[in-house]
Amino acid sequence: MPKQKTHKGTKKRFRLSASGKVKHRPAGTSHLATRKDQKRIRKLRGTDTLAPGMIKRITRALAGNSY
Repeated sequence: MPKQKTHKGTKKRFRLSASGKVKHRPAGTSHLATRKDQKRIRKLRGTDTLAPGMIKRITRALAGNSY
């Protein structure tokens, strides 16, 4: 029986915490920051946790691996 492969796009964007939560970087942080106000840029700093409805799908795509 073949093994399930890790989805490489998911691997680059998400990470599992020890308690099973999914961490990710919020959208809109890469470029074009000059047109965004400072309050918005400040709120986008750091990592965010994913909504509970998406956790099952992301953990399946990571195939049990946390990077």
